[in-house]
Amino acid sequence: MDIPVPHRLALNESPYPPLPSVREAMQRAVAQAHRYPQFHPDDLTERIAAWCQVASDRVVVGSGSVGVALQLLQAVVRPGDTVVHGWRTFDAYPLLATMAGAHPVPVPLSPDGHQDLSALLTALDHRSRVVVLCNPHNPTGSLVTADALSAFLRQVPRHVTVLLDEAYVEFARHTALPDTPALLDSHPNLLVLRTFSKAYGLAALRVGYGLGASELVARIRRQQLPFGINAVATAAVKASLRAGGELRRRVDAVVAERERVWHALVGLGWRVHPSHANFLWVPAPGPVDEGAMALTAAGVQARHHPGEGLRITIGGRQANDAVIAALAEVGRPGVSGRRAPNTPADEAVAPCHRRLPVSGRRPRMRRS
Repeated sequence: MDIPVPHRLALNESPYPPLPSVREAMQRAVAQAHRYPQFHPDDLTERIAAWCQVASDRVVVGSGSVGVALQLLQAVVRPGDTVVHGWRTFDAYPLLATMAGAHPVPVPLSPDGHQDLSALLTALDHRSRVVVLCNPHNPTGSLVTADALSAFLRQVPRHVTVLLDEAYVEFARHTALPDTPALLDSHPNLLVLRTFSKAYGLAALRVGYGLGASELVARIRRQQLPFGINAVATAAVKASLRAGGELRRRVDAVVAERERVWHALVGLGWRVHPSHANFLWVPAPGPVDEGAMALTAAGVQARHHPGEGLRITIGGRQANDAVIAALAEVGRPGVSGRRAPNTPADEAVAPCHRRLPVSGRRPRMRRS
């Protein structure tokens, strides 16, 4: 018998359903469900390219960002190659590497929850074909700054493709957030992944996209699944692109709740990493396993990695209050959650040129 879970905070989903204008577009598309979508999502690709102000041959669309990631691996990996990634990270990456015939090479995170860029570079060799970075990082919410990313890219060998997963970048507010589209011209081995699943609240519709050099994008497109993007998802994405202002307000509300919950948990004595995403990471050491049990008892479903930490998605206010109340019952862990001196704190507002398209302002990039 299934036990109802009032607060589902395990998958980093948006707490908001699609906007009314998006739902209307979806309903209109449903009326044509007896018709096939486009063989390849050319119309949606051109729409996203125009929105990002890039040439359409620099955009690839897939079944969520994870679908584009798999297409990339299928395009560049040969049996026996390696895919290097931080660990812990998004659970799909070692699975995708194996699906593509590669060997995943996990590289431990630094003690403060950041991806260890030096160790990732050291792990690269002649068998390496892809190195994965998540920015902000899943599950810790840490950020690779613009300077650190530029230095990393300069040192990656040209035969290695850098898969930069920006699934949560709309929630980042730091002034050192990389302007990744501006890096594509000088780094033809870079693919930037983005998704409509998180900030845009379209997780069930499975649409993501990648930005890269035209030659790399052409290779990835050859792995495109025919009829792979359905008409309802296409309509929802197009409507979302027209609703930038409303979506920005939703994202800002999530960011405000993230900071509120962070301060509350730190005030209770929990050690919580500063986050640039729509979730918080509560690492061990500390009573994270007891915290997981307390959350479950309170009807909160979070992502628990026993002995490692808790990842808690930011939900609506009621759900977030349930998190705070449940973890208050565990007792004060006695570990300070203050930001480390060298850890950049989120700014209230990021410069416009570094904001992502959900803000209503599109990222600029030179056309090829």
